[in-house]
Amino acid sequence: MGHTPDMDPTVVLVTGTGTEIGKTVVTAAVAALALAAGRKVAVLKPGQTGMAPGEPGDLAEVLRLAGPVTTSELARYPDPLAPATAAARSGLPTIGPEEIAAEAARLAASHDLVLVEGAGGLLVHYDEHGHSLADVPKALTSHGLSASALVVVTAGLGTLNVTQLTAEALQARGIPLRGLVIGSMPAEPDLATRCNLTDLPRVAGAPLLGAVPHGLPDAPDFLAGARAALAPALGGTWQLV
Repeated sequence: MGHTPDMDPTVVLVTGTGTEIGKTVVTAAVAALALAAGRKVAVLKPGQTGMAPGEPGDLAEVLRLAGPVTTSELARYPDPLAPATAAARSGLPTIGPEEIAAEAARLAASHDLVLVEGAGGLLVHYDEHGHSLADVPKALTSHGLSASALVVVTAGLGTLNVTQLTAEALQARGIPLRGLVIGSMPAEPDLATRCNLTDLPRVAGAPLLGAVPHGLPDAPDFLAGARAALAPALGGTWQLV
């Protein structure tokens, strides 16, 4: 049996220090463990980029891996760019923090946990005004809700700088940083990676809550893999040795 995930408040922003670093798999892993603990889970993807209409995007992958979560996608743009840039190129409307917060609040009314998976890093622009995922918690306050952040990071050389920058950006906006998760942990970590296991929580001022191995087991063994990859605070059994 896994531990009961400690994921209050209801809305958790899953962001990262860059793109293609494992946010979707981490989102699926957190969702799978919350489902296993008997919680009702929703996953919101405000802006899906690089996908044509009808193509399976990040939410389809979360559903495939995690199981029966509620999913919601607010906008989709065909170019693999930042949402604001992709929207401008396609002539499609942008989405702002108020729209994202309103949908998160709608989902929170009937779910125990709402995971909001961002696009790329924390400050990637969603609209022409420069709003990012970091502006969503402030917009949530009008709905009587707050949010914390879970930051997906890389393991190797170079991660400390971008991790600290992301942590400082969250702190400057008063957004609690729940913790860090390494999105892809190599089977044979090099010296920098081994040192980063200790240094990452130090520079971020937040705990390391997991390390997803490169090549996490696919469904139907995904739940067991997720449990082994995430810390007890997220419903798993992983511990920093």
